[in-house]
Amino acid sequence: MLIDSHIHLDAAEFDADRAAVIEQARAAGVGGFVVPAVEVGNFAAVRALATAHKDCCYALGIHPLYVMAAAVEDLDRLDQALAEGGMVAVGEIGLDHFVTDSDPARQLEFFVAQLRLARRHDLPVILHVRRAVDPILKQLRRIGVRGGIAHAFNGSPQQAQMFIDLGFKLGFGGAMSFEGSTRIRALAASLPLESIVLETDAPDIAPAWGQGARNTPANLPRYAELLAALRGIGVDEVAEATSRNASTVLGGWLPG
Repeated sequence: MLIDSHIHLDAAEFDADRAAVIEQARAAGVGGFVVPAVEVGNFAAVRALATAHKDCCYALGIHPLYVMAAAVEDLDRLDQALAEGGMVAVGEIGLDHFVTDSDPARQLEFFVAQLRLARRHDLPVILHVRRAVDPILKQLRRIGVRGGIAHAFNGSPQQAQMFIDLGFKLGFGGAMSFEGSTRIRALAASLPLESIVLETDAPDIAPAWGQGARNTPANLPRYAELLAALRGIGVDEVAEATSRNASTVLGGWLPG
């Protein structure tokens, strides 16, 4: 069984055939789906997916690229939702220093506030870390949380170890499929297997063989095969380890 540790099944790109997308992934060997929210407006949608599909779980958070449209009161709504329970993590939260039309100070304000909520509710976090690994590590050291997942990790080996030391798993997916992604491939090949989880981030981050097309969770088994080849081990070992890692870091969640 494989667990897709980061997939936006609620996205509009899946509205026309969501049930078929899920069934195709299941048929390919994907047994679990972790669905993070990106804004208060889709909290209900990700919760409904987890209610309707016992192999789905969800996280609640405000994505850094959505904070410009968010109200400060949305943090209170997140706090209230976390208090109700049912989610496995706070996410997707973090920082994005790649985009140029988002206020870094407002991103940081929301990130820090959500880390504090995660600590208050004793939940792991699912992190967006694009071009912002060091600033994120700084806040994690300052505001200790119960580990989590650094989604789409693309840092240095030293930064990877810092996340691991803080109780985090590192997410790998479609970026591994590009031959030019030498740093990501080297990390996937050399990091401890117990620190790695697999993800698609579907419908985003399409693999090399699917450029220009919608990414889907049915691609996850090919990512597992690629990771196994990079490490020189069997795909069954990769599937078992990465799924165990995802379950462990998300409080022991297993697909129902």
